[in-house]
Amino acid sequence: MTSHTDAAAIAETGFSRRRLLGLGLACAGAAALNVVPGFRPEAAAQAVPAAAQRIADHFSSVRSMTGEFVQFGPKGEQTGGKFFLERPGKIRFNYDGSSNFRVIADGKSVVILNQKLRTSDLYPLSKTPLKLLLDERIDLSGDKVRSVKQEDDLTTIQLADKSVFGNATITMMFDPKTYELRQWTITDAQGKDTTVMIFNVREGVRFAADTFTIDYRANRVLNSKGP
Repeated sequence: MTSHTDAAAIAETGFSRRRLLGLGLACAGAAALNVVPGFRPEAAAQAVPAAAQRIADHFSSVRSMTGEFVQFGPKGEQTGGKFFLERPGKIRFNYDGSSNFRVIADGKSVVILNQKLRTSDLYPLSKTPLKLLLDERIDLSGDKVRSVKQEDDLTTIQLADKSVFGNATITMMFDPKTYELRQWTITDAQGKDTTVMIFNVREGVRFAADTFTIDYRANRVLNSKGP
Protein backbone atom coordinates (compact mmCIF):
# COMPACT_ATOMS: atom_id res chain seq x y z
CA MET A 1 0.00 0.00 0.00
CA THR A 2 1.15 3.53 -0.72
CA SER A 3 1.97 5.46 2.45
CA HIS A 4 0.67 8.93 3.42
CA THR A 5 4.18 10.24 2.81
CA ASP A 6 4.18 8.72 -0.66
CA ALA A 7 0.74 10.19 -1.41
CA ALA A 8 2.06 13.62 -0.54
CA ALA A 9 5.08 13.11 -2.76
CA ILE A 10 2.85 12.04 -5.65
CA ALA A 11 0.67 15.09 -5.14
CA GLU A 12 3.75 17.31 -5.40
CA THR A 13 4.37 15.98 -8.90
CA GLY A 14 0.76 16.41 -9.97
CA PHE A 15 -0.16 12.72 -9.70
CA SER A 16 -2.64 10.79 -7.59
CA ARG A 17 -3.75 7.18 -7.80
CA ARG A 18 -7.22 8.23 -8.98
CA ARG A 19 -5.86 10.62 -11.60
CA LEU A 20 -3.33 8.16 -12.98
CA LEU A 21 -6.23 5.88 -13.88
CA GLY A 22 -7.51 8.91 -15.77
CA LEU A 23 -3.79 9.59 -16.35
CA GLY A 24 -3.89 13.29 -15.66
CA LEU A 25 -1.10 14.75 -17.80
CA ALA A 26 -2.66 18.03 -19.38
CA CYS A 27 -3.32 21.89 -20.09
CA ALA A 28 -5.93 23.88 -18.17
CA GLY A 29 -6.75 26.03 -21.18
CA ALA A 30 -7.83 22.96 -23.14
CA ALA A 31 -10.88 22.53 -20.93
CA ALA A 32 -12.57 25.30 -22.91
CA LEU A 33 -12.17 23.34 -26.14
CA ASN A 34 -14.56 24.35 -28.94
CA VAL A 35 -15.76 21.58 -31.22
CA VAL A 36 -16.13 21.66 -34.97
CA PRO A 37 -19.68 22.92 -35.70
CA GLY A 38 -22.01 19.96 -36.22
CA PHE A 39 -19.34 17.48 -35.16
CA ARG A 40 -20.77 14.26 -33.69
CA PRO A 41 -18.62 11.33 -32.51
CA GLU A 42 -20.89 8.83 -34.27
CA ALA A 43 -20.24 10.63 -37.55
CA ALA A 44 -16.50 10.97 -36.99
CA ALA A 45 -15.48 9.20 -40.19
CA GLN A 46 -17.29 11.89 -42.21
CA ALA A 47 -16.67 14.87 -39.92
CA VAL A 48 -12.94 14.68 -39.22
CA PRO A 49 -11.12 17.20 -41.45
CA ALA A 50 -8.57 15.67 -43.80
CA ALA A 51 -5.91 18.06 -42.46
CA ALA A 52 -6.44 16.68 -38.95
CA GLN A 53 -5.97 13.10 -40.14
CA ARG A 54 -2.78 14.15 -41.98
CA ILE A 55 -1.45 15.57 -38.70
CA ALA A 56 -2.37 12.37 -36.85
CA ASP A 57 -0.72 10.26 -39.56
CA HIS A 58 2.45 12.33 -39.33
CA PHE A 59 2.59 11.97 -35.56
CA SER A 60 1.99 8.23 -35.91
CA SER A 61 4.99 8.06 -38.26
CA VAL A 62 7.28 9.44 -35.54
CA ARG A 63 8.62 6.23 -34.07
CA SER A 64 10.68 7.82 -31.31
CA MET A 65 11.23 11.21 -29.74
CA THR A 66 12.78 12.79 -26.67
CA GLY A 67 12.85 16.23 -25.12
CA GLU A 68 11.91 18.25 -22.07
CA PHE A 69 8.48 18.75 -20.55
CA VAL A 70 6.60 20.99 -18.17
CA GLN A 71 3.53 19.56 -16.45
CA PHE A 72 0.69 21.64 -15.01
CA GLY A 73 -1.71 20.02 -12.54
CA PRO A 74 -5.37 20.91 -11.90
CA LYS A 75 -4.46 23.18 -8.97
CA GLY A 76 -1.76 25.01 -10.89
CA GLU A 77 1.11 22.91 -9.56
CA GLN A 78 4.07 22.80 -11.95
CA THR A 79 6.81 20.22 -12.42
CA GLY A 80 9.19 19.36 -15.21
CA GLY A 81 11.85 17.03 -16.48
CA LYS A 82 12.77 14.94 -19.49
CA PHE A 83 10.66 12.51 -21.51
CA PHE A 84 11.37 9.62 -23.89
CA LEU A 85 8.80 8.12 -26.28
CA GLU A 86 8.95 5.06 -28.51
CA ARG A 87 6.02 3.80 -30.53
CA PRO A 88 4.06 1.68 -29.93
CA GLY A 89 3.18 1.94 -26.25
CA LYS A 90 6.37 3.17 -24.61
CA ILE A 91 7.04 6.39 -22.74
CA ARG A 92 9.16 7.51 -19.81
CA PHE A 93 9.09 10.69 -17.71
CA ASN A 94 12.07 11.53 -15.52
CA TYR A 95 10.92 14.25 -13.15
CA ASP A 96 13.30 16.83 -11.72
CA GLY A 97 13.65 16.95 -7.96
CA SER A 98 15.01 14.97 -5.06
CA SER A 99 12.29 12.30 -5.10
CA ASN A 100 13.77 10.84 -8.32
CA PHE A 101 10.18 10.38 -9.53
CA ARG A 102 9.62 8.29 -12.68
CA VAL A 103 6.65 7.26 -14.84
CA ILE A 104 7.33 4.41 -17.28
CA ALA A 105 5.12 2.65 -19.84
CA ASP A 106 6.59 -0.45 -21.49
CA GLY A 107 3.81 -1.16 -24.00
CA LYS A 108 1.83 -3.27 -21.54
CA SER A 109 1.80 -1.45 -18.20
CA VAL A 110 2.41 1.94 -16.62
CA VAL A 111 4.33 2.23 -13.37
CA ILE A 112 4.79 5.30 -11.18
CA LEU A 113 7.96 5.20 -9.11
CA ASN A 114 9.19 7.26 -6.20
CA GLN A 115 12.71 5.95 -5.94
CA LYS A 116 13.52 8.07 -2.91
CA LEU A 117 10.69 6.45 -0.90
CA ARG A 118 11.07 3.13 -2.74
CA THR A 119 7.35 2.96 -3.60
CA SER A 120 5.50 2.21 -6.83
CA ASP A 121 2.07 1.61 -8.36
CA LEU A 122 1.40 -0.50 -11.45
CA TYR A 123 -1.47 -0.05 -13.94
CA PRO A 124 -2.44 -1.61 -17.31
CA LEU A 125 -1.61 0.81 -20.13
CA SER A 126 -4.78 -0.28 -21.97
CA LYS A 127 -6.92 1.25 -19.21
CA THR A 128 -5.47 4.75 -19.56
CA PRO A 129 -6.00 7.46 -22.22
CA LEU A 130 -2.23 7.54 -22.65
CA LYS A 131 -2.65 4.46 -24.83
CA LEU A 132 -4.27 6.62 -27.52
CA LEU A 133 -1.18 8.85 -27.64
CA LEU A 134 1.14 5.85 -27.97
CA ASP A 135 -0.80 3.63 -30.38
CA GLU A 136 0.86 2.26 -33.51
CA ARG A 137 -1.37 4.56 -35.52
CA ILE A 138 -3.65 7.38 -34.40
CA ASP A 139 -6.83 6.63 -36.31
CA LEU A 140 -9.40 9.43 -36.21
CA SER A 141 -12.17 7.37 -37.78
CA GLY A 142 -14.86 5.77 -35.66
CA ASP A 143 -16.30 6.99 -32.36
CA LYS A 144 -13.05 7.74 -30.49
CA VAL A 145 -12.99 11.33 -31.77
CA ARG A 146 -14.78 13.74 -29.45
CA SER A 147 -13.83 16.99 -31.18
CA VAL A 148 -11.50 18.62 -33.69
CA LYS A 149 -10.67 22.33 -33.68
CA GLN A 150 -8.58 23.98 -36.38
CA GLU A 151 -7.01 27.40 -35.90
CA ASP A 152 -4.23 29.25 -37.69
CA ASP A 153 -1.64 28.36 -35.06
CA LEU A 154 -3.02 25.17 -33.50
CA THR A 155 -4.97 22.03 -34.38
CA THR A 156 -6.63 20.39 -31.39
CA ILE A 157 -7.87 16.79 -31.44
CA GLN A 158 -9.73 15.24 -28.51
CA LEU A 159 -10.02 11.45 -28.24
CA ALA A 160 -11.83 9.12 -25.86
CA ASP A 161 -12.71 5.46 -25.51
CA LYS A 162 -15.56 5.09 -23.02
CA SER A 163 -15.58 1.31 -23.21
CA VAL A 164 -11.97 1.16 -21.99
CA PHE A 165 -11.40 4.07 -19.58
CA GLY A 166 -14.80 5.59 -18.95
CA ASN A 167 -15.20 9.35 -19.24
CA ALA A 168 -11.49 10.20 -19.33
CA THR A 169 -10.24 11.95 -22.49
CA ILE A 170 -6.96 12.95 -24.10
CA THR A 171 -6.65 16.22 -26.01
CA MET A 172 -3.63 16.58 -28.31
CA MET A 173 -2.48 19.92 -29.72
CA PHE A 174 -0.38 20.12 -32.88
CA ASP A 175 1.33 22.80 -34.93
CA PRO A 176 -0.76 22.87 -38.15
CA LYS A 177 2.26 23.82 -40.29
CA THR A 178 4.94 21.43 -39.04
CA TYR A 179 2.50 18.78 -37.71
CA GLU A 180 4.58 18.63 -34.51
CA LEU A 181 2.98 17.73 -31.19
CA ARG A 182 3.07 20.70 -28.80
CA GLN A 183 1.19 19.44 -25.78
CA TRP A 184 -1.50 17.10 -24.56
CA THR A 185 -4.15 17.21 -21.88
CA ILE A 186 -5.69 14.23 -20.14
CA THR A 187 -8.96 14.92 -18.37
CA ASP A 188 -9.99 12.39 -15.75
CA ALA A 189 -13.51 11.13 -15.07
CA GLN A 190 -13.99 13.93 -12.52
CA GLY A 191 -13.21 16.56 -15.15
CA LYS A 192 -9.80 17.50 -13.71
CA ASP A 193 -7.03 18.35 -16.15
CA THR A 194 -3.28 17.98 -16.11
CA THR A 195 -1.19 19.34 -19.02
CA VAL A 196 2.13 18.30 -20.48
CA MET A 197 3.87 20.81 -22.74
CA ILE A 198 6.95 19.54 -24.59
CA PHE A 199 9.91 21.43 -26.04
CA ASN A 200 13.50 20.94 -27.29
CA VAL A 201 12.18 17.81 -29.00
CA ARG A 202 14.34 15.49 -31.10
CA GLU A 203 12.81 12.79 -33.29
CA GLY A 204 14.18 9.51 -34.63
CA VAL A 205 16.41 8.85 -31.63
CA ARG A 206 17.63 5.55 -30.24
CA PHE A 207 17.39 4.63 -26.58
CA ALA A 208 19.24 2.28 -24.28
CA ALA A 209 17.68 -1.17 -24.11
CA ASP A 210 16.46 -0.67 -20.54
CA THR A 211 14.90 2.80 -21.00
CA PHE A 212 11.32 1.49 -20.83
CA THR A 213 11.93 -1.58 -18.68
CA ILE A 214 9.59 -2.23 -15.74
CA ASP A 215 10.82 -4.54 -13.01
CA TYR A 216 7.70 -6.65 -12.47
CA ARG A 217 9.36 -8.70 -9.75
CA ALA A 218 9.86 -5.57 -7.67
CA ASN A 219 6.23 -4.51 -8.30
CA ARG A 220 4.46 -7.86 -7.91
CA VAL A 221 3.43 -7.26 -4.29
CA LEU A 222 2.55 -3.59 -4.77
CA ASN A 223 -0.72 -2.06 -5.86
CA SER A 224 -1.32 -3.70 -9.23
CA LYS A 225 -4.45 -2.24 -10.85
CA GLY A 226 -5.40 -4.90 -13.32
CA PRO A 227 -3.98 -7.93 -15.13
